Amino acid sequence: MAEIRRFATHDPDFDARLEALLAWESVSDAGVAAIVDEIVTAIRTRGDAALVEYTRRFDAWHPASAADLEIPGERMARALETIPAAQREALEQAAARIRAYAQRQRLESWSDREADGTLLGQQVTPLDRAGLYVPGGKAAYPSSVLMNAVPAKVAGVPEVVMTVPTPGGELNDLVLAAAAIAGVDRAFAVGGAQAIAALAYGTATLPPVDKIVGPGNIFVATAKRALFGQVGIDMVAGPSEILILCDGATDPDWIAMDLFSQAEHDEDAQSILLSPDRAWLDRVAAAIDRLLPEMERAPIIAKALAARGALIEVADLDEAVTVANRIAPEHLELSVAEPEALVGRIRHAGAIFMGRYTAEALGDYCAGPNHVLPTSRTARFSSPLGVYDFQKRSSLIQVSAAGAAPLARIASILARGEGLTAHARSAEYRGKEGRTP
Repeated sequence: MAEIRRFATHDPDFDARLEALLAWESVSDAGVAAIVDEIVTAIRTRGDAALVEYTRRFDAWHPASAADLEIPGERMARALETIPAAQREALEQAAARIRAYAQRQRLESWSDREADGTLLGQQVTPLDRAGLYVPGGKAAYPSSVLMNAVPAKVAGVPEVVMTVPTPGGELNDLVLAAAAIAGVDRAFAVGGAQAIAALAYGTATLPPVDKIVGPGNIFVATAKRALFGQVGIDMVAGPSEILILCDGATDPDWIAMDLFSQAEHDEDAQSILLSPDRAWLDRVAAAIDRLLPEMERAPIIAKALAARGALIEVADLDEAVTVANRIAPEHLELSVAEPEALVGRIRHAGAIFMGRYTAEALGDYCAGPNHVLPTSRTARFSSPLGVYDFQKRSSLIQVSAAGAAPLARIASILARGEGLTAHARSAEYRGKEGRTP
């Protein structure tokens, strides 16, 4: 039998058990931090030489020089031409849906001129260069390429630079084909903390970027956190999560597989189910036991369910919503008859999947919204990756001669109240109506 904890909101120790279940430190111990610090320092001080050394050590292949780390554009184009037609069609269809959704997220510049001629507004510009980290250790993730690169290009980023680890020097054609479809401009066979450091500081071969996006292992996450400020980052992501809220009328096999879909990522992934129907939860538990042996990644799923999974009985759907907001999950499935009646009350979730037919897996690949989402309860204050992550906003202020006087009076009073005389006088000079500039 698969091991997964069972408890209920009416249990006297519910709060403590839920907090213990959700506890996660997204960046690990001092040992990992020390290793990352060493790598970052080496890349910053020795550039390409250190990049080649770490690639030889960690990825087990031997580039002759840093120039060998770059994956030519022709190689990406060739991958697109040689992958099976069904895979190419699926990538292109997914990219089209992601692009269509992203285009609706674009922020636009605006300005407004007041009656006295003063202009206020906002100018929106894209980043000059974005860095995309694509995981490539245990598995290949072409979907990650699409989800990160397509919004960057929709935002108007002129240059998207991709790094991807290549254990043994083996390139993954599906990842390269996705890069070609998404419009990646340059790609490098580099992974780990060394890739993050190279993107942040730049080397003679790999250009520095303004922002790094994309998931990675604990060393990648630690490096992103350490280098934030030198470079922008999307988020420090923890393990994947799913929370399913069900009324007890969805096929238990469907729900069991949805729980598996996150648990199969790795042993730290989290799968939680909330329902007011105890008998139906028993049926889901039975489905888990029956279906688990069929799964290729059964050992990983079993470990994840035992360590961080749970089937939780709630009093009713109203209480389920309260618990869901407390958990603030990365992925939330509302597998109920009328999801529209609940969705407006969900305040904290990365992505919300509404209805019985909306498998979270569809969002991972092709529904359209981004699959890069806040984890570890950060949905309380964070949002999915989007076009807006690749755009900057500059305020526009143009004060007319007529508008200077009333603004100068306000600024002068506040500046002198703060003891900043130069501020006050700077404003006062412009506030003297009729004065020649």
